[in-house]
Amino acid sequence: MVKVESTEEKEMAYLDHFAELRKRLLWTALIFIIFFAVGLYFVQDIRDFFLNDTDLTLHLIAPGEIIWIIFTIAFIVGLTATLPFFCFQLWLFIRPGLTSTERKASLAYIPAIFILFLSGLVFGYYIFVHLILPFLLSLNDGMFETIFTVENYFRFVFRVTIPFAVLFEIPIITMFLTSLGIVTPKFLVKTRKYAYFILIIIGTMISPPDFFLQIIVAIPLIILYEISIVLSRIIYKKKMDKHEAYMQEDSNQEER
Repeated sequence: MVKVESTEEKEMAYLDHFAELRKRLLWTALIFIIFFAVGLYFVQDIRDFFLNDTDLTLHLIAPGEIIWIIFTIAFIVGLTATLPFFCFQLWLFIRPGLTSTERKASLAYIPAIFILFLSGLVFGYYIFVHLILPFLLSLNDGMFETIFTVENYFRFVFRVTIPFAVLFEIPIITMFLTSLGIVTPKFLVKTRKYAYFILIIIGTMISPPDFFLQIIVAIPLIILYEISIVLSRIIYKKKMDKHEAYMQEDSNQEER
């Protein structure tokens, strides 16, 4: 009988956690819809912002292209603006299982995630406008008439900026994994050459087939990895110091 009650209590606990997670995801979805609508309202201003940095004349060859760009811009606005709220809701969900110190430390991740994501978008857009696009146009050298469609141009912009926004989260992800004990600074240093190789491959996927541009794109990613190692060492040292202090305190209690 006790076992039955224990099983029922566990099932109720799981259902409560699931209901709590569902509630927070619904709130996140609602905020996303709100910012998605905001993106739709300001889509013309955002589109003009992208086009102000280029003298290209974009051509519309299918009605579906304009619909695609409108909803894509609105989606990115909604995703970016909802990101900190989603992280906060996730923090609220796991907060009961954290200590007071862990709550304060993990809460600081939220603004950092948002700032790094925005920084990645800005950096990716800067790389696209000032390096990648001019390089591609220079290859033409006036031999052919350059025609860009709306969908192709903006798809290319997002193909460069979005990966940078995601990759700029590497330091935060590394700090979080270090705090969980999944990775260590020693492991990051040991796998550095493999990480460099992967980041260079990513740089070649984002940038045009030009060695100089690929190196320029890969350098900030490598710097982010090195920053991640430094941050991982800081987190790891604090974790080890806390563990040693706990073991010392436990040893003193046993001696008493």
